[in-house]
Amino acid sequence: MGRSPWVWGRRRAPPAPPPGGRGAPPPLPALGATLGRLLGALEALVAPGERERAQRLVRDFGAPGGAGPRLQERLRRQPPAPPRLPEWPWGSSERLPLPVHTSAGLVLPRQDWEDWRGQLAFAARFVAGVLDFRLQLRWCPRFPAAAQSPEPWLQAAFGGVPGAGAPPDEVLRVPPGASPPNFITVSRNGQFFQVEVCDESGSPLGVPSLRAALGGAEGPLGPGGGAPPWGLLTGQHRRAWGRAYGLLMRDRLNRASLGRIQRSLLALSLDAPVMAAGRGPGGGAAQILHGGGAGANSPNRWFDKTLQVVVGEDGTCGVIYDPAVIDGAVVADMADHALQFCRGPDPAPWRPSCPPHPRPQRLRFSLGPEIGPEFERAKRHLDSLAADASVLCVTHGGFGAAAPAQELLQVALQVAFYRSHGSLCASCEPTSLGLVLPGGSDLLRPPGAPVLALAQALQDPQQEEQLQVTLLREAVQEQARRRQEVGAGLGAERHLRALREAALAAGEPLPELFVDPAYALATHFRLCTLQVRSRSGSWLVRGPLVPDGYGVGVTHVAPQDPQDPPEPPEPPKTPEPPFLEEEGGALHITITSFNCCRETHPERLGGALGGVLDQLRGLLRRHGPL
Repeated sequence: MGRSPWVWGRRRAPPAPPPGGRGAPPPLPALGATLGRLLGALEALVAPGERERAQRLVRDFGAPGGAGPRLQERLRRQPPAPPRLPEWPWGSSERLPLPVHTSAGLVLPRQDWEDWRGQLAFAARFVAGVLDFRLQLRWCPRFPAAAQSPEPWLQAAFGGVPGAGAPPDEVLRVPPGASPPNFITVSRNGQFFQVEVCDESGSPLGVPSLRAALGGAEGPLGPGGGAPPWGLLTGQHRRAWGRAYGLLMRDRLNRASLGRIQRSLLALSLDAPVMAAGRGPGGGAAQILHGGGAGANSPNRWFDKTLQVVVGEDGTCGVIYDPAVIDGAVVADMADHALQFCRGPDPAPWRPSCPPHPRPQRLRFSLGPEIGPEFERAKRHLDSLAADASVLCVTHGGFGAAAPAQELLQVALQVAFYRSHGSLCASCEPTSLGLVLPGGSDLLRPPGAPVLALAQALQDPQQEEQLQVTLLREAVQEQARRRQEVGAGLGAERHLRALREAALAAGEPLPELFVDPAYALATHFRLCTLQVRSRSGSWLVRGPLVPDGYGVGVTHVAPQDPQDPPEPPEPPKTPEPPFLEEEGGALHITITSFNCCRETHPERLGGALGGVLDQLRGLLRRHGPL
């Protein structure tokens, strides 16, 4: 079995691009292969009494003269469309809110400083590190696409926003050929400022200049200190935010302020302290997911930005991003780079003799009588969302080179869900198609039959360990093969969605397969996972896709690489919760669910996952690596 690039121990080169190059349209998967994947998923999910009907529907759909071959030929004849951002095949027609439901976040290791001066100093350094990372992306060999200018996903990541009230797959970004923005949006105490961070040539300003500029944004609030919480409006359902956005755009002052926020490179939230009980990893994850509600830091967010950095006065820091636009692996690399930048030597302090830094411009809004009720609805919604979202943070020792980390975690999560709920569920992991379709994505789901056989074998105390290892190897190998197929543009989920949309576009009634309860069950993803690797020990967090589901973020924390230069000693910090560390690094796992659902319990799933990981690690120690 080929080694995964996620096996710790040494860096591995990314997979080679598929034949045809980046300029070629993504391949059209074979209809039979896609239906075979669907059939395998259905067989592991539906009850035995419904299995025969599901098999018949799949056979009828793919039979000669059936709807499947006709729709496949229609897709084959379609001219390749330019890539859109984002390609979000698991989106909801209900236009769910961005916080918790759609956005993902990275919780940084807790920082330590005495007061708001330390907060501003770290924020300036971190933003400078992010801007340095943005410049280096263009030449980084890991991201060859960034060398092509302009790159759509790069423009959408730095300077893009989801279109308020627009179709779900539309992102507003800097037009090709236009000069990139040279400023960011800074929020403090619910007020928003435009802060220039680059000079006229596009080069980032120095850290002292950034620090001085941020100091202007944190100054006295003045008579407008009780300004309405404009940021709360962006956290509502997309239709509600679209309605409020339309009302705001009627006023010229509002149009100017909204336009500046939309064009900014990113958003920076300078948060107020949170309660001491919310300062652990779980409290930090909640702050990054939703801000804590209308009485906490939610008014300090502008959820309608692709990339938002959060720096709290109490040391709670993180990054909020749209996983439909920017890959979590890029965000984790960016955070590691920025944190390393923060540990660099102290820059020379800014002096009055230095060139004057541009003063922040406060973004002002006009409050009309029709917008008042929107604030009340937004407050109730964010408070309810903050109370309903439950986050559990757990840690586990790594596996080193014993197994491919990504594939093993996907399989282990399915086995843990089986132990917690007595059955498998539809599970997915959003996967970037950057090698074949920049800005595109597809869903990777684990193989149903091998995972079910493994889950049943691991629960049988009389089962021979050699058989358990064999079943584990089969499940992981199949998962690795599917990951390669999806990355090459041959995934099943995107293809099935295209077939369904082809029928709707032609005005035909949907084939029976797509309206059957079995298909609805197979696409009701109760487990949605994201995985990244990090050398800083961050926590990846995302919410569930469905009300009775879980969102699981996994950070593979790398051990210290002997080839890396030694890092300067850091000042003492507030102790972090202990976690198991060994040669293979560690796992930081966050599990999120909604309290309103009585069927989901993060603690129960987390406990089951810990047991499964311990059992699998024991098997690998006794029987050797996969």
